[in-house]
Amino acid sequence: MKSSEIIVGLDIGTTKIAAIVGRRNEHGKIEILGHGRTESIGVKRGVVSNIENTVNSIRIAIQEASEKAGVDIKYVNVGIAGQHIKSLQHRGGIIRENYDNEISKADVDTLLNNMYNLNMSPGEEIIDVIAQDYIVDNEQGIKEPVGMLGNSLEANFHIIIGQTTAAKNIYKCVTKGGLEVVDLILEPIASAEAVLSEEEKEAGVVLVDIGGGTTDIAIFQDGIIRHTAVIPFGGDVITEDVKEGCTIIRKHAEELKVKFGSALASENRDDEIVAIPGLRGRPPKEISLKNLASIIQARVEEIVEHVYYEIKNSGYEKKLIAGIVLTGGGALLKHLPQLTEFITGMDTRIGYPNEHLANDVNEEMASPMYATGIGLVIEGMERYYKEMSNQPKKEEKQKNQKVKSKPGKKVEPEDEEGPSSFLKKIQDFFEKDGLQ
Repeated sequence: MKSSEIIVGLDIGTTKIAAIVGRRNEHGKIEILGHGRTESIGVKRGVVSNIENTVNSIRIAIQEASEKAGVDIKYVNVGIAGQHIKSLQHRGGIIRENYDNEISKADVDTLLNNMYNLNMSPGEEIIDVIAQDYIVDNEQGIKEPVGMLGNSLEANFHIIIGQTTAAKNIYKCVTKGGLEVVDLILEPIASAEAVLSEEEKEAGVVLVDIGGGTTDIAIFQDGIIRHTAVIPFGGDVITEDVKEGCTIIRKHAEELKVKFGSALASENRDDEIVAIPGLRGRPPKEISLKNLASIIQARVEEIVEHVYYEIKNSGYEKKLIAGIVLTGGGALLKHLPQLTEFITGMDTRIGYPNEHLANDVNEEMASPMYATGIGLVIEGMERYYKEMSNQPKKEEKQKNQKVKSKPGKKVEPEDEEGPSSFLKKIQDFFEKDGLQ
């Protein structure tokens, strides 16, 4: 396979930075060629808070992945999340000049590109625009309008908005690490690609990705993304609560949560005790597992209540047959699905990213912890092949432009606006200011 078909996903999280190198095998499954993981020091709640520390962490993760995969990594698909992310629904439309002709891909692209010109609040930019369904001459619910005849073309769009500065900081960290950003991809969308089946998206499902700093939500129904949200709570606040509640250091609090933590206090007996090493010659500290679970349960209930609020807010609460899928490192907490079912009344399962992985992938990579990283590889691959399939059409268009142009008249190539125009703006900003 050509090296261009090797895709790299870079998940810049609050607790870890993971680089995953993958490619599609002949059976359409994803082969993981190598991965690198390092502790994330400069990121808080999904947003870069220290450029230098983040750059160093990215370099370590990329170097490890590069050595394991045996490839030089230059281009990466980067995940973007954080509490600044929000979404809205919007309907846009165009009136076609020549309605005797079929609706073309260019018409659909024009409609999509127009959405990037919506007025936003200062400091905010549109990160992604996703068409949900189309309306041709008031005929609703059309999934694919290309080839139809019609005077007006409208669409319902799901628009994802984020803070420009947060995205610029991520971009700056990646470029300072000696890499180039191919695409900025919303993390809940990437995670959904890794752990959800097409049947679940069709039936209606909520993806809940519990990370270290944030909990990302994506709601799908009828195969279409309907709602996205980011809650500024994750596994880190649970660790903080354990640290405060048990009066122990953070490192011990994290180990306690991972090894003995439970989201249901009623599942632990009163006589279950664990001893924590004392500091500097002090005696060991005994902690009741029931008490530990009570502390964890209080915070997890708050996170799940937030998730349930977003589900109700989306208006799709009664249409989600497939229930809730939990993924991310936080989903590994014992008894979490049971507590989630109890609060929401919806079926809940843990989402493992092995749906699209080849059989020979090591067990570690099939953990919910790597759902976002693997999803970035899958989504990056989809976008790469889509771009490749559009390439011949672009070349044909340019050839036609050259033929039509008069002698001596310079033909400017079309400005390639579209789904990556937000990334293009950021690249232009750094090139213009010479900040690369």
